[in-house]
Amino acid sequence: MRVFTSLPLREWREVGPAAREAEAAGFDALMTVETGHDPFTPLAVAALATERVELTPSIAVAFPRSPTVLASQAWDLQANSRGRFVLGLGSQVKGHNERRFGIPWTPPAPRLREYVQALRAIWRCWETRGKLNFQGEHYRLTLMTPDFSPEPTGLQMVPVTISAVGEAMLRVAGQVCDGVRLHPLCSRRYLEEVCLPRIMEGMGRSGRSRAHFDVHGGGFVATGPDEASVAAAMNTTRRRIGFYGSTRTYLPILALHGLEELGLKLHEMSVQGRWGEMAAEVSDDVVRIFAACGTYKEIAASIEQRFGGAADSIDVNFPAGTPAGLKRELVSDIRRIPHSFAGFNTDWPPT
Repeated sequence: MRVFTSLPLREWREVGPAAREAEAAGFDALMTVETGHDPFTPLAVAALATERVELTPSIAVAFPRSPTVLASQAWDLQANSRGRFVLGLGSQVKGHNERRFGIPWTPPAPRLREYVQALRAIWRCWETRGKLNFQGEHYRLTLMTPDFSPEPTGLQMVPVTISAVGEAMLRVAGQVCDGVRLHPLCSRRYLEEVCLPRIMEGMGRSGRSRAHFDVHGGGFVATGPDEASVAAAMNTTRRRIGFYGSTRTYLPILALHGLEELGLKLHEMSVQGRWGEMAAEVSDDVVRIFAACGTYKEIAASIEQRFGGAADSIDVNFPAGTPAGLKRELVSDIRRIPHSFAGFNTDWPPT
C-alpha cells in the first residue's frame, strides 16, 4: 500500500526539511490540502528539495480556478519535479462555491468531468504545439498563442485524480480520471458497496484499467506509541467526524450504518453554531467505523484490516518528534500491504 503524508502549509521554510525527511522515511507521496493556505507553493518548494517522492494537492478546489490557470500551475510543477506531480481536484460543496468563492453553482459531476477534459486539451496543445479547440458546455477554449504556451516537457501528461463521495462523481472518477481521493468520512462498507462499484462502472464506460487507477483513502488513521496517544488521536478524529458529519452531503454514508439520526443532529448543531459540542456525540464505536486505530505495534495490521484489498494508498501523519528510524519501520510495514495500483498510465493520448 502506498503511504502519503502531509507537508507544512503555513511556514514555507519548514517545507524543504520536512519533505526531505519524509522522502528518507520512505513515504510514497507528499500532499497538501486547501484549507487556510495555498496548496501549490509548498509543493513547489518540496519539488526542489526531493528527488523521488510524488507531490500532490489533495485536493485543490477546481471551479473557482480557470482550467487554463490551473493547467499552467500543474505544468510547471510537473516540469520542475521532473514528472512527479499529480493534480488532485475537488468540486467542494454548493455553499462554499457560492458564498466563499462567489461563483455560480451547477451540477458538479458533469462540470468536473468537462474540467478534466479541458485540462488535457490544454496540455496536449502545449506539448504537441497543436491548436487548442475545446468546445464544452461550461468551458470553450480556442485561443492559445505561442507567447502564452510553455515549452514542451517531454514528460508524461499530468495524472489527474478527483475527490468523490456521491455515486455520480465516483463514476466520473472511473471514467475520465487517473485516481480518486475518497473522503475521510468513509467506511470500508461504503468503500466496498458504493465507491468501488461506481468507479468500476465509470471505468467500463471508457475502457480504463484498475491497475492504473489509484484509490486513495476512505478513512482516518489514529495511531501513536501507546494507548494514551491512540486515545488522543481518536479524539482528534472524533472532532473531524463530528465536523464532516454535520454536512448533509455526507448523510448517505452515515445512513448506511444506521447513523442518519446522528447526522441530522450534527447538522442541527452546526446551524446553531455549537461546533465545540459535536465531538461528544461521536462514540468510540463510530470512530472505529471510519478509522484504523492502534498503537505503532498494531497499526499496520489495523490498516490492512480497514483498507487492505480495497484502497491503494492512505495518508499517515506521525506526531512531531517521532524518531526517523521508527517512521521508516512503520512506513515499510504499511507498504507491504498488497494493493491493486501498478502506476499511472498517462502517455499522451492520440489527438
